[in-house]
Amino acid sequence: MEIKTLYMDCSEIYDRETAHDCLSRALELPEYYGRNLDALYDCLTELPPCRVVLKNVSALRAIGDYGYAILEVLSDAAGDRADFVIYE
Repeated sequence: MEIKTLYMDCSEIYDRETAHDCLSRALELPEYYGRNLDALYDCLTELPPCRVVLKNVSALRAIGDYGYAILEVLSDAAGDRADFVIYE
């Protein structure tokens, strides 16, 4: 099975809303995505095998604790799945 590579440019993230917009678009999350951290984790564990390349991660970190929480959810999902990998 081929592993898809997804690219997420964090430079368009300014707050929680734009973070979830970016996540939804870049990671091709389903329409029912609940736009919160629990829903993010649930959707990440349902994605087909993929690599996620994060660009301009400093913009995500710049939104503060919530940005760091998003990174933690991405890391947790990668830790729970061998076929889901995050690159910065």
